[in-house]
Amino acid sequence: MNIFRASIFNFRRYCTLTMSGKSALVILAEGAEEMEFVISVDVLRRAAIKVDVAGLDGTAPVKCSRDVVISPDISLDDASSCVYDVVVLPGGKASQTLADSEKVGNVIREQEKAGRLVAAICAAPIALKSHGIGIGKNLTSYPSVKEQMVDGNKYKYSEERVVVDGNLLTSRGPGTAFEFALAIVDKLLGKEAVDNLKKTMLVNC
Repeated sequence: MNIFRASIFNFRRYCTLTMSGKSALVILAEGAEEMEFVISVDVLRRAAIKVDVAGLDGTAPVKCSRDVVISPDISLDDASSCVYDVVVLPGGKASQTLADSEKVGNVIREQEKAGRLVAAICAAPIALKSHGIGIGKNLTSYPSVKEQMVDGNKYKYSEERVVVDGNLLTSRGPGTAFEFALAIVDKLLGKEAVDNLKKTMLVNC
C-alpha cells in the first residue's frame, strides 16, 4: 500500500502563509483521483503557495481511487475557520461525496460569496452544481458527467481542457492536471510564475 503524506509539517501551521502570500485549500475525500490531487498540490507548493490538504472526514489517512493512501494535514472542520485564496476540488470517485457534503457546500459557497477562486477538475464540477456554485458561467468537466452538467441549462459547457470564467476554474481530468494547476498559479501569481514553473519542471503545456 502506497502512502503519501500531504505535508511534513505539523498541521498547526495551517493559518500561516508562505513567501508568495497566497494560500490554497485542497479538499480530500475517499476515492479522489490521485494524479489530480498530487499534481495540484505539488505544483502549487512549487509556486510557493501555502497549501493545506483538508480531510473531509478528519485527519485519518484517505484511500484514493487507485489505492494510494494520503494523510491530510488537517480536517475540513478546522480549515473552514481559515481564509484561502483558492479552494480546490480533485475529482475521481470522491466527486459524488463532495457533491453530497454540506460541509463542502458551506466552504465553497462562502468562497464564491467572497469573490475568491474555486477550482474543480474531472468529475468534481458536479459538486459545483450540487452546491449552486458558478451558475450561468462557462465550465468544463470529465466527459462522463457532461450530461449532468448541461442538464437544467445552469452552465455554458465547454470541451476546452481548462476553462476560466472569473473566479471559477474547471478542467477535464488526469491528463489536464498540470494545465489545471498552472492555471490556478496564473490566477494567483501571474504569467511569470507560470513560466518559471514550466521551465523548472520541463512542462510543455
